Amino acid sequence: MKSSQIQMFTLVLAAGCASTPEMPPARFANAPVVERVDDRRDVPKPPAERPFFLSFYNYNGVVQRPLTRAMELPPPQRALGVNALDDVPDSTWFTNRIGVRDLTVDEVRTGPNQVGSPEQHRPWTVHENKTGAPELGLKITDARGIDFLLKFDLPAYPEEQTAAHVIVGKLLWACGYHTTDDYVVLFSPSDLVLAPDAARIDVFGDKHPFPRAELDEMLRDTGVGAGGRLRAMASRWIPGKLLGGIPGEGVREDDPNDRIPHELRRDLRGAYSVTAWLDHVDMLEDNFVDTWIADGGRHYVEHYMIDFGKSLGVMNTTQLNPRNGFEYFAPDFGAMAHSGVTFGIQRRPWEGQSAPPIIGVGLFDGAHFTNPDGWTPSSQAYLPLLFSDRFDKFWGAKILIRFSPAQIRAAVEAGRLSDPRAVDYLTDTLVARQRTSARYWFERVNPLDRFTVEPRGSGAALCFDDLALVHRLDAEAAATQYRIASYDRAGSPIGSPATFRASGAAGHSCVGPLTLAPGDGYTIVEVETIRPGIALSTLVHVARDPKTSAPRVIGIWRL
Repeated sequence: MKSSQIQMFTLVLAAGCASTPEMPPARFANAPVVERVDDRRDVPKPPAERPFFLSFYNYNGVVQRPLTRAMELPPPQRALGVNALDDVPDSTWFTNRIGVRDLTVDEVRTGPNQVGSPEQHRPWTVHENKTGAPELGLKITDARGIDFLLKFDLPAYPEEQTAAHVIVGKLLWACGYHTTDDYVVLFSPSDLVLAPDAARIDVFGDKHPFPRAELDEMLRDTGVGAGGRLRAMASRWIPGKLLGGIPGEGVREDDPNDRIPHELRRDLRGAYSVTAWLDHVDMLEDNFVDTWIADGGRHYVEHYMIDFGKSLGVMNTTQLNPRNGFEYFAPDFGAMAHSGVTFGIQRRPWEGQSAPPIIGVGLFDGAHFTNPDGWTPSSQAYLPLLFSDRFDKFWGAKILIRFSPAQIRAAVEAGRLSDPRAVDYLTDTLVARQRTSARYWFERVNPLDRFTVEPRGSGAALCFDDLALVHRLDAEAAATQYRIASYDRAGSPIGSPATFRASGAAGHSCVGPLTLAPGDGYTIVEVETIRPGIALSTLVHVARDPKTSAPRVIGIWRL
């Protein structure tokens, strides 16, 4: 990576610049903002596969690593992997989609799917069964020669896991994450044909012959629907050489493109808001996978999020545990201490929940999602979520609030739920949780975004969107003001502060004219949003374009 590209990950700090105590030392290069990371450089040798041992992972993440980390006394650190506008550039980890461009309803419904459902390409050849999960899984090849993994619902919870996997996968894809090519499929047992070398794998990983009678018995245990049809989720096998899960801390030492410690990546830390919205509690290292792929003569590693069948409250119902999403599955010492101090008398936030009596819907609601920052994944071992700060969560909230109700419904419809009430319920609940999450984080970080400098007469104005107004999150334009103060590169005040009212209910405002510093015009503009009970600031760095001399935004630092 060229030294000039380092700005895509970190801010350029001005060496030796004297700044006032109130002004952070962050300074930006007067250069175009990086929108894409060059992390697809050739890796000719595949990195090593990473085995996953759940018991060791939980012990290390819940007991050992917290103790050693406490002795290290690490200071809080803002996320890396951000560009000068405090956003995440495209990379092998994340691709900006919704909001950056207009996604149609059909695009959200289709999601990452590229090859089309195997349902239209039967029969399917069964090679082996998948182990390590309570539900049945089968590795198959369809009539086109494309490989899929078939995953089935638990009989007591029809449609829940298959629908949740597909719905959440499409929403995460639209957010920007790399997810698998998945379809809900309906078929008959006769559509499955055993390969000559088909193998049944036992719990110890040993392979045995796979007679048809055993396959039919497995299928009967999944629950046969109307007309003798079976329901499953078909997930296209990820292309390339699979390398196992993505470490939650550090980097892959044998991947030269992997340079940012994963616990500091904004795209991983900022997933907190999105996974809380979707109640994707099953966030462990093995719910991610790296794959070494070939692309035009070069090789590199791509990073996927996988396995979403326990989202949308499904883990709560299938495990009969309403604490999921509110307390860690592994020992939650904080929750235990709180119960001990209060003698269990104080009502806990997960109490009183019940799943609606609708096929395909788990224990998932909006009424109990009142504190988005209190949501917890199943384990505290996954460090990016543990290290996530309010700036990361604000970034995630910016993305999830971009979905329209129609786009959310399209993703839900892709789950092929048999009861129309399930589609209505999940859509309404996702919309309610979406707005709760955005409202919460937009009250904790100044919700101004999309800053630009525009000409106004002989001068220039700073323009921006107030996301709380744009999305109508209980904020009123009439009660909103913006206080503007300008500083030079060293942090010394320029001119006098001024206060402006919001331009209107649409949420887009322009304030100014700006007073720029002499020379290259490097100016730090503090924009404070003032509403009843809220006063939050953002520092917007402006400088003159060296080619045109027109002022432009070169960086943002959120306070």
